Amino acid sequence: MAEALFECQATCIGERPKALLVDIDGEKIWIPKSQIHDNSEVFDANEHDEGTLIITEWLAKQKGLL
Repeated sequence: MAEALFECQATCIGERPKALLVDIDGEKIWIPKSQIHDNSEVFDANEHDEGTLIITEWLAKQKGLL
């Protein structure tokens, strides 16, 4: 059974080796890189990636996005 996914619009504003700092509706949230889905448009702080961020629904709940 595939894990449920959550999608939202985000901008990457910072990066550490294992996480991205994203801005979602004005809220800054650290997202572990290991939890970002391959089809996500947001991967890289150097490029200030902007677009659809795809993470697991479980993490979205943990981060207060759901």
